[in-house]
Amino acid sequence: MKKILLALTAVAAMTGSASAADLGARPYVKAPMPAPVANWTGFYAFGGGGGGLSNADQSIVDTATGTPLTITQRQGGSGWFGTVGAGYDWQFSGTWVAGIFGDAQFGSIRSTIQDPIFSLTGSQKLETSWAAGVRLGWLVAPNVLSYVNGGYSGAHFGQTNFTTLGGTPVGVHLASYDRHGWFIGGGVENSLNIFGVSSPGWFMKTEYRSAFYNAKTQTELLDGTNAPLINSVRANSWNQTISTSLVYRFNWTGPVVAKY
Repeated sequence: MKKILLALTAVAAMTGSASAADLGARPYVKAPMPAPVANWTGFYAFGGGGGGLSNADQSIVDTATGTPLTITQRQGGSGWFGTVGAGYDWQFSGTWVAGIFGDAQFGSIRSTIQDPIFSLTGSQKLETSWAAGVRLGWLVAPNVLSYVNGGYSGAHFGQTNFTTLGGTPVGVHLASYDRHGWFIGGGVENSLNIFGVSSPGWFMKTEYRSAFYNAKTQTELLDGTNAPLINSVRANSWNQTISTSLVYRFNWTGPVVAKY
């Protein structure tokens, strides 16, 4: 009996050894390459243009006392503008981009100004404005950034010349003035490397922005002497713009692959 058990044990041992020898070494599988990630860190400059809407809540007040003489009514207008600017972005956590920027706008966005007491009407033009702010974006694709932005803004409004409702000048105007406020907006920026065309460093962005300027009281003035009249116009300003700009990124090298 012992001899039979020893024989069976020896056979089992040899069978196990043969089976282990028949198994080849586990094949080496190379780790998959990481997905390409574009490098958005660096300086950029841009220029473009667009259109805008201007709205203002207006009322007529007594120049001497500030007493409201009319109800507050909303007036509006529209126009076009050009823009130039520059900024710097930092890319972090792979798909997030934060940055600072500044830009300037110039053009002709007009809104209506009225004094219903004397049946006067005029056009106020937003001639120039500027903005300084921050933005935060997320890469929906390596070459496409979706972002929101906000910050501080200033604007220069030109002189308003009043006429009758029929268009006859009456020799009364509002002086030009500057206002400061804040803005908020957002947009999309994407590489122009599309449809098989190579354009390293060149991007296009489309952006919506709302700028808000607090109310200001302006006295109606006589042309020539600038003598103040008994009525003043009190109005705020809310400007909405949509622009498209061509962007150049100075350090753009396209998608890069992380090294391990």
